[in-house]
Amino acid sequence: MGVIKLLSVRREALSTDEVLAAVADPGAGGTCVFIGTVRDVDDARHVQRLEYEAHPLVEKELRKVAEGVAAEIPVQGLAAVHRVGELDIGDAAVVVAAAAAHRDEAFAACRKLIDDLKSGVPIWKRQAFADGSTEWVGSP
Repeated sequence: MGVIKLLSVRREALSTDEVLAAVADPGAGGTCVFIGTVRDVDDARHVQRLEYEAHPLVEKELRKVAEGVAAEIPVQGLAAVHRVGELDIGDAAVVVAAAAAHRDEAFAACRKLIDDLKSGVPIWKRQAFADGSTEWVGSP
């Protein structure tokens, strides 16, 4: 399996415990996790909910991103899970984690994994606002 322990895009609620367990390694001195949640305001507009959609090849692209992180930063484990479908305010939309021998590598890998996921993995969100309008973000 290598250092990429868990990659998934799913409709079900995300489990931080599942992600942390996936990257657990006796050689890791530090584990960093990022949880992206649905917030209630974007650009001063009240958000009621989000809907995420993903390209059919999303998991292939997610694997490429994780492989790039693993090639650049020494880690014992990487994991990333992202939700699709309708999410409410406060729901976890994405959870990523990196375990490494030292904290600097764990922080760097976690940061790179979420940054590269957000910029390079084909997942789009539609925000529904309190005024009844909607807006796609990150769509091609």
